[in-house]
Amino acid sequence: MELEGQWWKGQLAGDIHQALRLKELKLPLYKVQSPQLNLRRYFADLIAVVSNRFKLCPNARHLAVYLLDLFMDRYDISVQQLHIVALSCLLLASKFEEREDRVPKLQTLNSLGCMSSMSLVLTRPGLLHMELLLLESFQWNLYLPTAAHFIEYYLSISVHEGDLHDGWPMVCLEKTVLYMSKYADYFLEVSLQDHVFLSFAPSLVAAGCVAASRIILRLSPTWPSRLQHLTLYPWEHLLPCVERLLLAHDGDLKEANKQKCQHPMSQMVFQSQPQSAAPHQYLQRPTLQYTQQNLAQTHGPSPYLTHTTTLQPSANLGQGQAQTISASLDPKGNLPNRGYQLNALYTCATPQFDR
Repeated sequence: MELEGQWWKGQLAGDIHQALRLKELKLPLYKVQSPQLNLRRYFADLIAVVSNRFKLCPNARHLAVYLLDLFMDRYDISVQQLHIVALSCLLLASKFEEREDRVPKLQTLNSLGCMSSMSLVLTRPGLLHMELLLLESFQWNLYLPTAAHFIEYYLSISVHEGDLHDGWPMVCLEKTVLYMSKYADYFLEVSLQDHVFLSFAPSLVAAGCVAASRIILRLSPTWPSRLQHLTLYPWEHLLPCVERLLLAHDGDLKEANKQKCQHPMSQMVFQSQPQSAAPHQYLQRPTLQYTQQNLAQTHGPSPYLTHTTTLQPSANLGQGQAQTISASLDPKGNLPNRGYQLNALYTCATPQFDR
């Protein structure tokens, strides 16, 4: 967004936040009507893999996925072309969000292992043509706020020395701030992997990531007045988004436990090397039992469970469309048959920090 440095720490932070909030009100409408919606997760993962390889900032990665979502929502694109579109979105976003010397170069892109595994070679004329097509589609406007543009501002006051941990004063404020940042980053990546989060305003997703992190860290009150005042979101407005984030976290925990059971030898290795910090220590505590009793420790009687019905996919989220996509893709070739497999599928692994 062409914002200099750590803007959330400057005197103009409030004004910049207000400008971002006003801009998000004018974001293009996402209609969830892409014929390739069932491939959306794959291409979001591809952007994440390449973004991590070049160590691009979260703003660039989130903007790239958002550009991809909007473009896919408007056009029927072949699978082969979608690879070019996804990487062009990442290049445009990095040119908008990063310094020039950090923008991925064509030669380096083509040398990536994932590119050879997809039998894909990028050309300068092809990329320029696609970038121009993207810019014209967005009317040359890349000033599109995402959750990543709000998260640091909200994190700046996400933890306070007056917060309680498990009902007791915090032992180490600095350590809690570090964990808060790590969990918020995790939930921010979770929001990239499901198009349903596009139904929420980016600022609300960012606030939801902070709230979900405070729940995982067992900080109370879960949503203090200072955060409500800064984000302008009361707790009840965050609930649908927070619940989706926590459900995704539950799923990651189950997968981590499953892998732990399938690899008992690795567990023995961790136990024999205490200096490496047992990665599943976090899993040994029932931190994710969202019951009235647990939430009462932070909120008193809470309406948390009364909103579980909002977690059911609604009819307008494109679930029915995904079932009819395979037929339309057949003439163009489908993803598995063309051998487009990433060397290492990008996953948003559940953070397991040594506490």
